[in-house]
Parts: sequence; structure tokens; C-alpha cells
Amino acid sequence: MSIRALSIAATGMLAQQTNVEVISNNIANMNTTAYSRRRTEFNDLLYQDLRRVGSTSSDAGTIVPAGVQLGLGVKTAAVYRIAEQGSLLSTDNSLDVAIQGKGYFQIQLPSGEIAYTRDGSFQLSPNGEIVNHNGFPVIGVSAIPVDATSISINPQGQVFYKQDGVTAASQAGQFATATFANEAGLDAVGDNLFLVTPASGQQTLGVPGSPGYGTILQGFLETSNVNVVSEITDLISAQRAYEMNSKVIKTADEMASTINQIS
Repeated sequence: MSIRALSIAATGMLAQQTNVEVISNNIANMNTTAYSRRRTEFNDLLYQDLRRVGSTSSDAGTIVPAGVQLGLGVKTAAVYRIAEQGSLLSTDNSLDVAIQGKGYFQIQLPSGEIAYTRDGSFQLSPNGEIVNHNGFPVIGVSAIPVDATSISINPQGQVFYKQDGVTAASQAGQFATATFANEAGLDAVGDNLFLVTPASGQQTLGVPGSPGYGTILQGFLETSNVNVVSEITDLISAQRAYEMNSKVIKTADEMASTINQIS
């Protein structure tokens, strides 16, 4: 019995170790633009039936009402990404844009794939393209002339620029934002980028500001949605759970030692 307790407590310690790793990653990214916090979810493991519930207990057909089931521990079921709107930070930078509401910007990767992000800290490439911090172009917007004097972006994601000697502003395209049936199913690949998976479903493109799509705010960035106070509280709870599981291992070891001394 003490051997079973050792293995059960070991699964608990491993689960809480994973929990602490997820919390530490949340805290590490508390200042990451548009970072979505993660939450660890656990499931109980299989059960060993020492006396099966519902089995007959006599030849008269009486039924065992509860039985004896011993759990074998816990496992990490998922690390769930919480796609909750972060706060909006004013930067006064014309190429910083935030999505207020649902949606993701589309980024063209060198491999030809399309990645998705809510990090709108964009810049201009040497060719005048609007790109992310890795130089990957944002889909939907054409190159802006090098002699452009100003860039403006309206809530519908239309990009305009002005040139010296020209009264009217010229349009350089429009951001088309993408939504997904299951945002948590997107595959995070680092650099604030996500890829489509069968779990997320395919993208649904729409114009910013239309029903179901957020509007574009120029001169703002979305901050991380990490709540530091909540994360520290969860960290303390995970630490206490880890300590309790280690206490179980110590107790089971002492029980086994007592049995060995008797024998």
C-alpha cells in the first residue's frame, strides 16, 4: 500500500511542478505585448477496482452500492490559453496598432505560411512595407512611399499616407483581421505568433469594426492580460500542494520502513 501511495504522491508532485512552470511563464511574460496567460488543467488518472461498484454481492442478486475504487494519481490534461483582452497602452507611435475586441493580424512568414498575432508593434521595412519586429510583412497593406510624411490608420484598419505637395491622402491598403472558432486551439510558435491547427478551425476574415470583429486603434498596444496578484496567489497554492505531496511520500516511506523493521 505504501508503494502505491509513493507513486500517487509522485504524480501530484509532477503535476504541481508543471503548474509552477506555467505560472512562472505567465509572470515572465507580464510585460510581453498582447501575451495571453495560460492556465493548467488537471485530470485524475485511472482507478483500480478492488470491489467493482454495481457488482452482485450474493446469489440473491444484491448489488454493491459503492464498491472500492483506488485512484492512481493525477495528470496534466491541458495548458489552456485564456484569450482575454489585455489593457490598451497609449504609445503615440503611428505604427503601433491594437485590436480592441476579437481578431488577429495576419503575418506572412518566409515559409509561405500565414501566422497570426495580436502584437501590433509594427515598423517600416527599407522597402516601405509594414512589418513586424522580425521583418515579416503584414498582409493587406502595400508598401508606403519613402517620401510619405505621415501615416494614419482608421478604426476599420484602412491605412493612409500623405506626401509633400499632395493635398489628398492616399490609401495603402487595409488590415483584414481573422477570427477563429476556438482561439485556444491556435499553436503558439513564439515571437507572439500563432499558427492554425485542426483544433482552432480555419480563419474567418473580416473588416475591423464589422459585427464580430474588433476595431483598430492607432497609437496603442495591447498589454499582457497577466494578473500578477492572481499569479502569485496561484504560485503559493501550487507550492503548498507540492509540499503536501512530498509529505505523503515521506509518510509512506516511514510506513514502509516500519514494516521492514517488523519483518
